Amino acid sequence: MGDKVSLMLAPMVAACGGFVPMISGRGLGHTGGTLDKLASWPGYQLTPEPALMQRVLRDAGCAIVGASASLAPADRRLYAIRDVTATVESLPLITASILSKKLAAGLQGLVMDVKVGNGAFCASLAEAEALARSLVEVAGGAGLPTRALVTDMNQVLGRHAGNALEVREAIDFLTGTAREPRLLALTLALSGELLALGGLAGSPAQGESLARASLESGHAAERFARMVAGLGGPAQVLEASGAGLPLAPVVRPLLAPCDGLVGSVDTRALGLVIVELGGGRRRAEDAIDPRVGLADLLPPGSAVLRGEPLVWVHAASDEAADAALDRLAQLLCVLDPQQARPAEHGPVVCAVIDD
Repeated sequence: MGDKVSLMLAPMVAACGGFVPMISGRGLGHTGGTLDKLASWPGYQLTPEPALMQRVLRDAGCAIVGASASLAPADRRLYAIRDVTATVESLPLITASILSKKLAAGLQGLVMDVKVGNGAFCASLAEAEALARSLVEVAGGAGLPTRALVTDMNQVLGRHAGNALEVREAIDFLTGTAREPRLLALTLALSGELLALGGLAGSPAQGESLARASLESGHAAERFARMVAGLGGPAQVLEASGAGLPLAPVVRPLLAPCDGLVGSVDTRALGLVIVELGGGRRRAEDAIDPRVGLADLLPPGSAVLRGEPLVWVHAASDEAADAALDRLAQLLCVLDPQQARPAEHGPVVCAVIDD
């Protein structure tokens, strides 16, 4: 939930000399989809003709698009099957859906980010490792060298969740305006693994250094801007954070009821709040409102004073905001610092699975 890593990862690797054709999917249930985030720009071509995708790939080094009748057509059918048969969380079908896109892209190496925790499909480490092994083994059997990182999703990744809000956060990340530490650590880890697997770095550690340099130099941001413009988005996306992105008409805070520490939260339940706001879908054919979501969410363990915002709700109406605030008041708690246990933040990367 709040996972916008692909938006930064692709241009970072491209800025280091890689080519990243990324065929992504839409969100279903409490999770957000990379395509839904990019669809916040009305002109962005989610399913371009192969010739356009190849042209953008040559120019920007990365192209994030969706499956179409001419590109990974099996994925649409697999996705529809998972939806109507209530098997969205079926491990074999997840594996088939993911790899139908990745294999269609003609990749030479693949690094997968498999989430674990209360905001992921896989609630336990055992489930996540099983999915990671399935992806690595099936991809390897198809001749695609693959490594999977099992990563923590027991809290929102970054500070924003919601389609246009996450694109804004990605732009701020790439331009250096704001980089949430866990989001930075994960993006660097994935970049390092991918650059090493692609032979562009001697080791994952060296790959992380190269990826960090692409951020600091601004080259990764430039690659992102080229990709967005090439696929029909705004030409000056870096000039003002969120250029061309829609804004919610109602923005209201949930205020802390007392001084204390922010407690842990059910991340999946936060995702369902966004679904209720209109920012996610229950069925594959549901429309999405890109404007809505949760912004500036304080992570667990944060110190807060009475009356300070715990989160900002971006909604389409006052009624929707009221309902979201009521539910969030049940989910987000502020603990007495004298009695609360310190928040335990484990490593972002929980395990690495390879062949």
